[in-house]
Amino acid sequence: MEWHDEGFVVAVRRHGESSAIVDLLTRDQGRHAGLVRGGMSKKWRGVLQPGSRMQAQWRARLAEHLGSYTLEPVHTYFTDVLDDALALDALNAICALVVVSLPEREPHPSIFDAMDVFLESLSDSHLWPSVMVRWELGLLQELGFRLDLSACAATGTTENLAYVSPRTGRAVSREAAGPYKERLLPLPGFLIGANGEDVLPLDIFNGMRLTGYFLDRWVLQPHGQKLPESRGRLMDRLGRAEAGE
Repeated sequence: MEWHDEGFVVAVRRHGESSAIVDLLTRDQGRHAGLVRGGMSKKWRGVLQPGSRMQAQWRARLAEHLGSYTLEPVHTYFTDVLDDALALDALNAICALVVVSLPEREPHPSIFDAMDVFLESLSDSHLWPSVMVRWELGLLQELGFRLDLSACAATGTTENLAYVSPRTGRAVSREAAGPYKERLLPLPGFLIGANGEDVLPLDIFNGMRLTGYFLDRWVLQPHGQKLPESRGRLMDRLGRAEAGE
């Protein structure tokens, strides 16, 4: 068995003395693991990092075997943000989310393409946070858990949508929320095109809080998983930034 594809490194774990098992998110093969001989060597340590884009050849005697990778680096995105702790946390978080949420060897080309967009945006600190929120929203939809942000669940209006029901994942208008607004999740305007390009730190924090809630409740908890620690660190940093610390 053999295939060729491009993929992003999403996880690396030691195997034996010097080899590594590498998880790639590929466009046509999905999240797929393979053995890289010498993967823990000095040559590879600086390359096999979260988000690194690779040309990959996978070989195995049988399809169900782990198999081995021959990899050729294309771009190491983490080197672009080594001095940006927030972007590094985001990069680690998005790769960890792929590992805990996507089944192995199940193609999700839309997630691959969206991750490509996210990684290309990482060098722009004003752009990548909103791209990441949209990526997580797309991940929910790809896995069959689409949030309905098109109209108010209570009244049907498309005006003044400000909240999301944590029970149904449907939008709620400011007027319909009334005294129950404290029980609802804030809906940042940029997710419904309400505030143009002016995305504030609070918008990003609320967007991450929104997608994180439903990823945890609908995708991860049913399978005994939880949100990655790297995403928790990212939320802590976003919270401090929103507070002006």
